[in-house]
Amino acid sequence: MVTETDLRLADGRTLHVYDTGGSDRLAVFWHHGTPNIGAPPAPLFAAADRLGLRWVSHDRPGYGGSTPRPGRDIASAAADVAAVADALGLDRFAVMGHSGGGPHALACAALLPDRVVAAVVGAGLAPYGADGLDWFAGMVPAGVASLRAAAAGRAAKEAHEASGAEYDPEFTPADLAALHGEWSWFDTVVGPATRGGPGGLIDDDLAYVHPWGFDPAEVTPPVLLVHGERDGIAPVAHAEWLAKRCPSAELRRYPEDGHISVLRHAGPALEWLRRRADEASAR
Repeated sequence: MVTETDLRLADGRTLHVYDTGGSDRLAVFWHHGTPNIGAPPAPLFAAADRLGLRWVSHDRPGYGGSTPRPGRDIASAAADVAAVADALGLDRFAVMGHSGGGPHALACAALLPDRVVAAVVGAGLAPYGADGLDWFAGMVPAGVASLRAAAAGRAAKEAHEASGAEYDPEFTPADLAALHGEWSWFDTVVGPATRGGPGGLIDDDLAYVHPWGFDPAEVTPPVLLVHGERDGIAPVAHAEWLAKRCPSAELRRYPEDGHISVLRHAGPALEWLRRRADEASAR
């Protein structure tokens, strides 16, 4: 069962928080993609139960029940997660992010190294302007247009979203099969996010293409990067770059998978997360 609460922060903002509970379980903070609300991933509940994991998450600012925070950067996610963890009495925890949630999970690993035991990033992006990375190469045209607008600034991004330009993710057949199967769960998190307007999406996209507020080289906890080679939303070159930049990163590439279907490997990723957490607690 998922419990939902509103957490009032010191700066007056509200975060809408989700928690599957279990004080004897390892908490895993789920970082959602764009545009999603933050409900934890129901298709992974059975695996989490088997591994003794507890899902905790929140709507990022501007989504669902969380107060907008225009101008937020990727790094700001760490302070929000720390506030949620403090409220729940969680000292140490793991993080996992998919798509746009990937950079936010890395922010927690970089900026909360004494609390984050390990991180999993699925289909995530590298920093905009990363040295040696052709950032837009292999990205679907609709994604290029959307993120180039964000790189031009808030006014250009807002105009792009107001123009009626259609975003076509060009999902692969494997992605579509996943979306019509167990990962039809995305309907329950994308719909509420988009009905709330484009504010959260705009703030996310601006954050992706502006300074993140940390360097992935600062990530000291172990990181598992899981990426499909047919991903046209976040091309696999982004994961390759991160694997070279993060000191303790491991990259698992899947030749037949795209942006969504790569999540069929999330179960083994959770097993990796459990092992790394157990190793950390044993030290």
